[in-house]
Formats: sequence, structure tokens, C-alpha cells
Amino acid sequence: MVKRSLVLVLAVAVAVFVVAGCGGGGGSAESENKTLTLGDIGWTESVAVTNLTKVVLEEDFGYQEVELKTLDVGLLFEGVAGGDLHAFMDVWIPNHTQLLAEVEDDVEHLDPWYEGQTTFGLAVPSYMEGVNSIADLNQSGAERIIGIEPGAVISEKIEENVIPDYNLTLEHEPSSTAAMLAEVERLYQDKEPFVFPPWCPNPMCGKVTGTFGARDFPGKFDFRYLEDPKNSQGNLDEPAKISAIVNEDLSDEDPVAYAFINNLRLNDAELVALEDEITKAGDDPVKGAKAWLEDNRDVVQPAIDAAKQAQ
Repeated sequence: MVKRSLVLVLAVAVAVFVVAGCGGGGGSAESENKTLTLGDIGWTESVAVTNLTKVVLEEDFGYQEVELKTLDVGLLFEGVAGGDLHAFMDVWIPNHTQLLAEVEDDVEHLDPWYEGQTTFGLAVPSYMEGVNSIADLNQSGAERIIGIEPGAVISEKIEENVIPDYNLTLEHEPSSTAAMLAEVERLYQDKEPFVFPPWCPNPMCGKVTGTFGARDFPGKFDFRYLEDPKNSQGNLDEPAKISAIVNEDLSDEDPVAYAFINNLRLNDAELVALEDEITKAGDDPVKGAKAWLEDNRDVVQPAIDAAKQAQ
């Protein structure tokens, strides 16, 4: 009788331990074996939001690894559609409308996670007086358009539309975003004339004027967006929405990651502050995301709560 009672007590204890383990904080045994692969285009807001997602899923939900793969934008859309990537969180609409249309049957396009107003297009530093339109560039003193990645939509528009439409004599020099920013900083400090394609929100953005009106950001450079009377850049005068695409099966296969990505929201100030922390962290964006989370966990708590409910 005593022996049977002891067995019963041990069985109950084990059952309680198992239930407590499944319902406790942190990731479950199932989530600890999970991996996720996010696409990253390398743009500042992309690095910020993907590393923020990585930190939360690994630390709050016990994911074994959230891997980030940096690719050209076309490959990112193809990767999510084909299942090699689970999500890409830096979709700009209308800029990426055509790329989205090519994969729309194999991805789910989520509502925008960025709640602020974007700006994007060709611009010149504010000290280049009298240059208000792309049509003014041949007489502006600028010899170069300092570009970003060759596969970016704006880079293709510059090559295929802007330069021929306006008969520009400027040389277009596409490169990585980091290389562009380094060159822009050098030219800006020397007050040399140049053209580049900035986007906001971004730590590069200071006092911004031109086609989007006047806006003040806390960033490095004051610049003016150029008028585009021939509409060679497309509909960039319309503020874009920043959103995510996920593989069509993600909501079923990984409801936790899906719920977090689907419910994440950041406004102007929150995104710029996150980007600033990551910039300060240098080559360790995870460190920057963790530093931002220390003071801003309430910002992502609704997304964390949604992910917990999906567990």
C-alpha cells in the first residue's frame, strides 16, 4: 500500500513538473528547437526591424536561431515565395508593387508595421542653392549621383528612366548603402555638389525639404528632394508604406513568429531611436536592438502578447 502511494505521489509530481515547464516563462521545448530565416536588404530600417525580431524571438520565445540573410531585393521576394526565407520585413509600397505582383500567389502581404510617413527619391544637399528639380542637375555643378545597391528599384529607375529622360550628363555610381553613406558624409563635410537617393526615416535625415514639404528629423544631413516633372522615378511623391511579406504557410507552420511579425508596430520616433542604437553598436546590430529594448519593451509588448497567445 505504501509502495503504491509512493508511486502515485511521484507520478503526480512528474505531471505537475511537466505542466509547469510547458506553461512557464521563456520558450517551450518546441520553440527551443525552432529556427527562422528572415530576409534583409541591408537598408537601415531593414537591419533594425529584422534584428529586433531576432532578439525577441530568441530571448522571449526560446528560438534556437533566427538567421538573417542579406540579399538583393528581387531575391528577397523570390526567397519568401519559394520558402527559402520565412519573411522579408522591408517592403515599400508603391516602390515594390511590381515585385510583389510577381509573387503574390505564394506570399501573404501584411499590414504596414511602420506608422510614420516615408520619403524617398533623388535629392541634393541644402547648400546647393537653386537646384530644385532633376531638370536642373546638368547645370548644378554636380558630376555624380551617389547611388545604393544596383538591384534597388531607385537604381534601376535612375539608369533606365531618369538619366535618359532628362539627358543627364552626371555619372551614376551605385554601391552598397554603407558605401553611399560614407561618401555622402565626406562630400557633405566639404560642401561639394552631389546627388543621392536618401530615404526617411533614417539617421541620415536632418532637415528635409522639397517635394514632400518640410520635415525635421534628428539625423546628419540637411537635404532637398528634387521635383520630377517627367515622373521618371515613378510615384515616389506618394509616401510609401513599409510592411512585411511572409511565406503563405508561415501562419500555420510557425504561428508564434507570424503573430509577432503581424502585430509589430513602430512609429517615426521609435524606429529612428532603434536605428540610432544599432548605429552606435557598430558591427553588432543585435547589441543595439537589445539596448533599445531595455527602454522600449512596452512598444513591442502588444506583438509579444499576440505571439504568446499563438503558442
